[in-house]
Amino acid sequence: MSGSALQIRRYGGGLSGIVPAGAATVLDAAAEVDTMVLEVTGGYLSWSVLAGQSVPAAVIDDLELAQEWVWAMYGAPIALALDRDQAGEATAAPALPALAVSAWRLAYAHWAARWWPASTLDGIAPLDAGLLERDIAALTLECESLVDGADALVPAVAQMVETRLRAADYALAAGEKTADGLVLARGVGGWDWRRCPPGLVDASERAVSWQAVREAGATTVAVSAVAAPGVPADVPAHLRPWARIDTGAGVGEIALRAEGGAWVGELAVAGADPSVHVDIHVPGFGVNPGSDSTEMRQRIRAFAVERLRRTAVPGSVDGAPDAPLLAEIAAAADDSDF
Repeated sequence: MSGSALQIRRYGGGLSGIVPAGAATVLDAAAEVDTMVLEVTGGYLSWSVLAGQSVPAAVIDDLELAQEWVWAMYGAPIALALDRDQAGEATAAPALPALAVSAWRLAYAHWAARWWPASTLDGIAPLDAGLLERDIAALTLECESLVDGADALVPAVAQMVETRLRAADYALAAGEKTADGLVLARGVGGWDWRRCPPGLVDASERAVSWQAVREAGATTVAVSAVAAPGVPADVPAHLRPWARIDTGAGVGEIALRAEGGAWVGELAVAGADPSVHVDIHVPGFGVNPGSDSTEMRQRIRAFAVERLRRTAVPGSVDGAPDAPLLAEIAAAADDSDF
């Protein structure tokens, strides 16, 4: 972690930054889904999980409090430069490398609780919520000189009901609905992970299917979104997903209901063609659509698959800074039966 180039920045309004080249910070307008964030005393740390970034970016809003850890994470010269209100290029040389590793792992555990791409269709096993809580609790203790506020507490992860199904038990996207009418169009795709809370919808790019059927002079679009593995049996109404359906002739929204391992719903429409687009979301949750990246989602799926593959190979990650979490070890062991 030593010898990493970065910049010390002054943003105004009492904000300072310690930023490696190209790194995301909490001041960015819209963070990518691979951005890990850790709330610490006097500010925030952030890393890119896909970039292999070991040195975090920092945004500091209380310099006096932040000096408790800046020297440990970045080195005494950077702590001194901040104290003297200096800006410019610098080099990170953490005084406590073990703390820097634990901070990365704690941020990763929080990230995994939100973004781990569990998928029955793609064969990516979910992370056990209870084990993930244990990971976060243990890492929080290791980082007690760093964390404060929300990230100093173990998050209350909802008790998950065991409802895992094998990929082979599914037809594509939980199966097609049959109809006596004329099928006008159909499609399969993914969804923007930022639009739903974790653990509701399968993370696959094949998770969402739709079919437009013309029958008795009326056109209906039926939507099916595969439920995430381990989804709770009784999801509160305000957290259930909806589908926004753009048929090219108009836009409508429907609440989806749980049925046979999927979230399903039907909407009567004025007409439909092969350009139908379906967005899955929970109303009021996450960001507005517009900057979603299918490529980013695919990279995160590949990252998760590689993490589980490495974890399953004895000795492959012993002593590594990115050693697997307890939740990943259990998921890798369970992967062959998923």
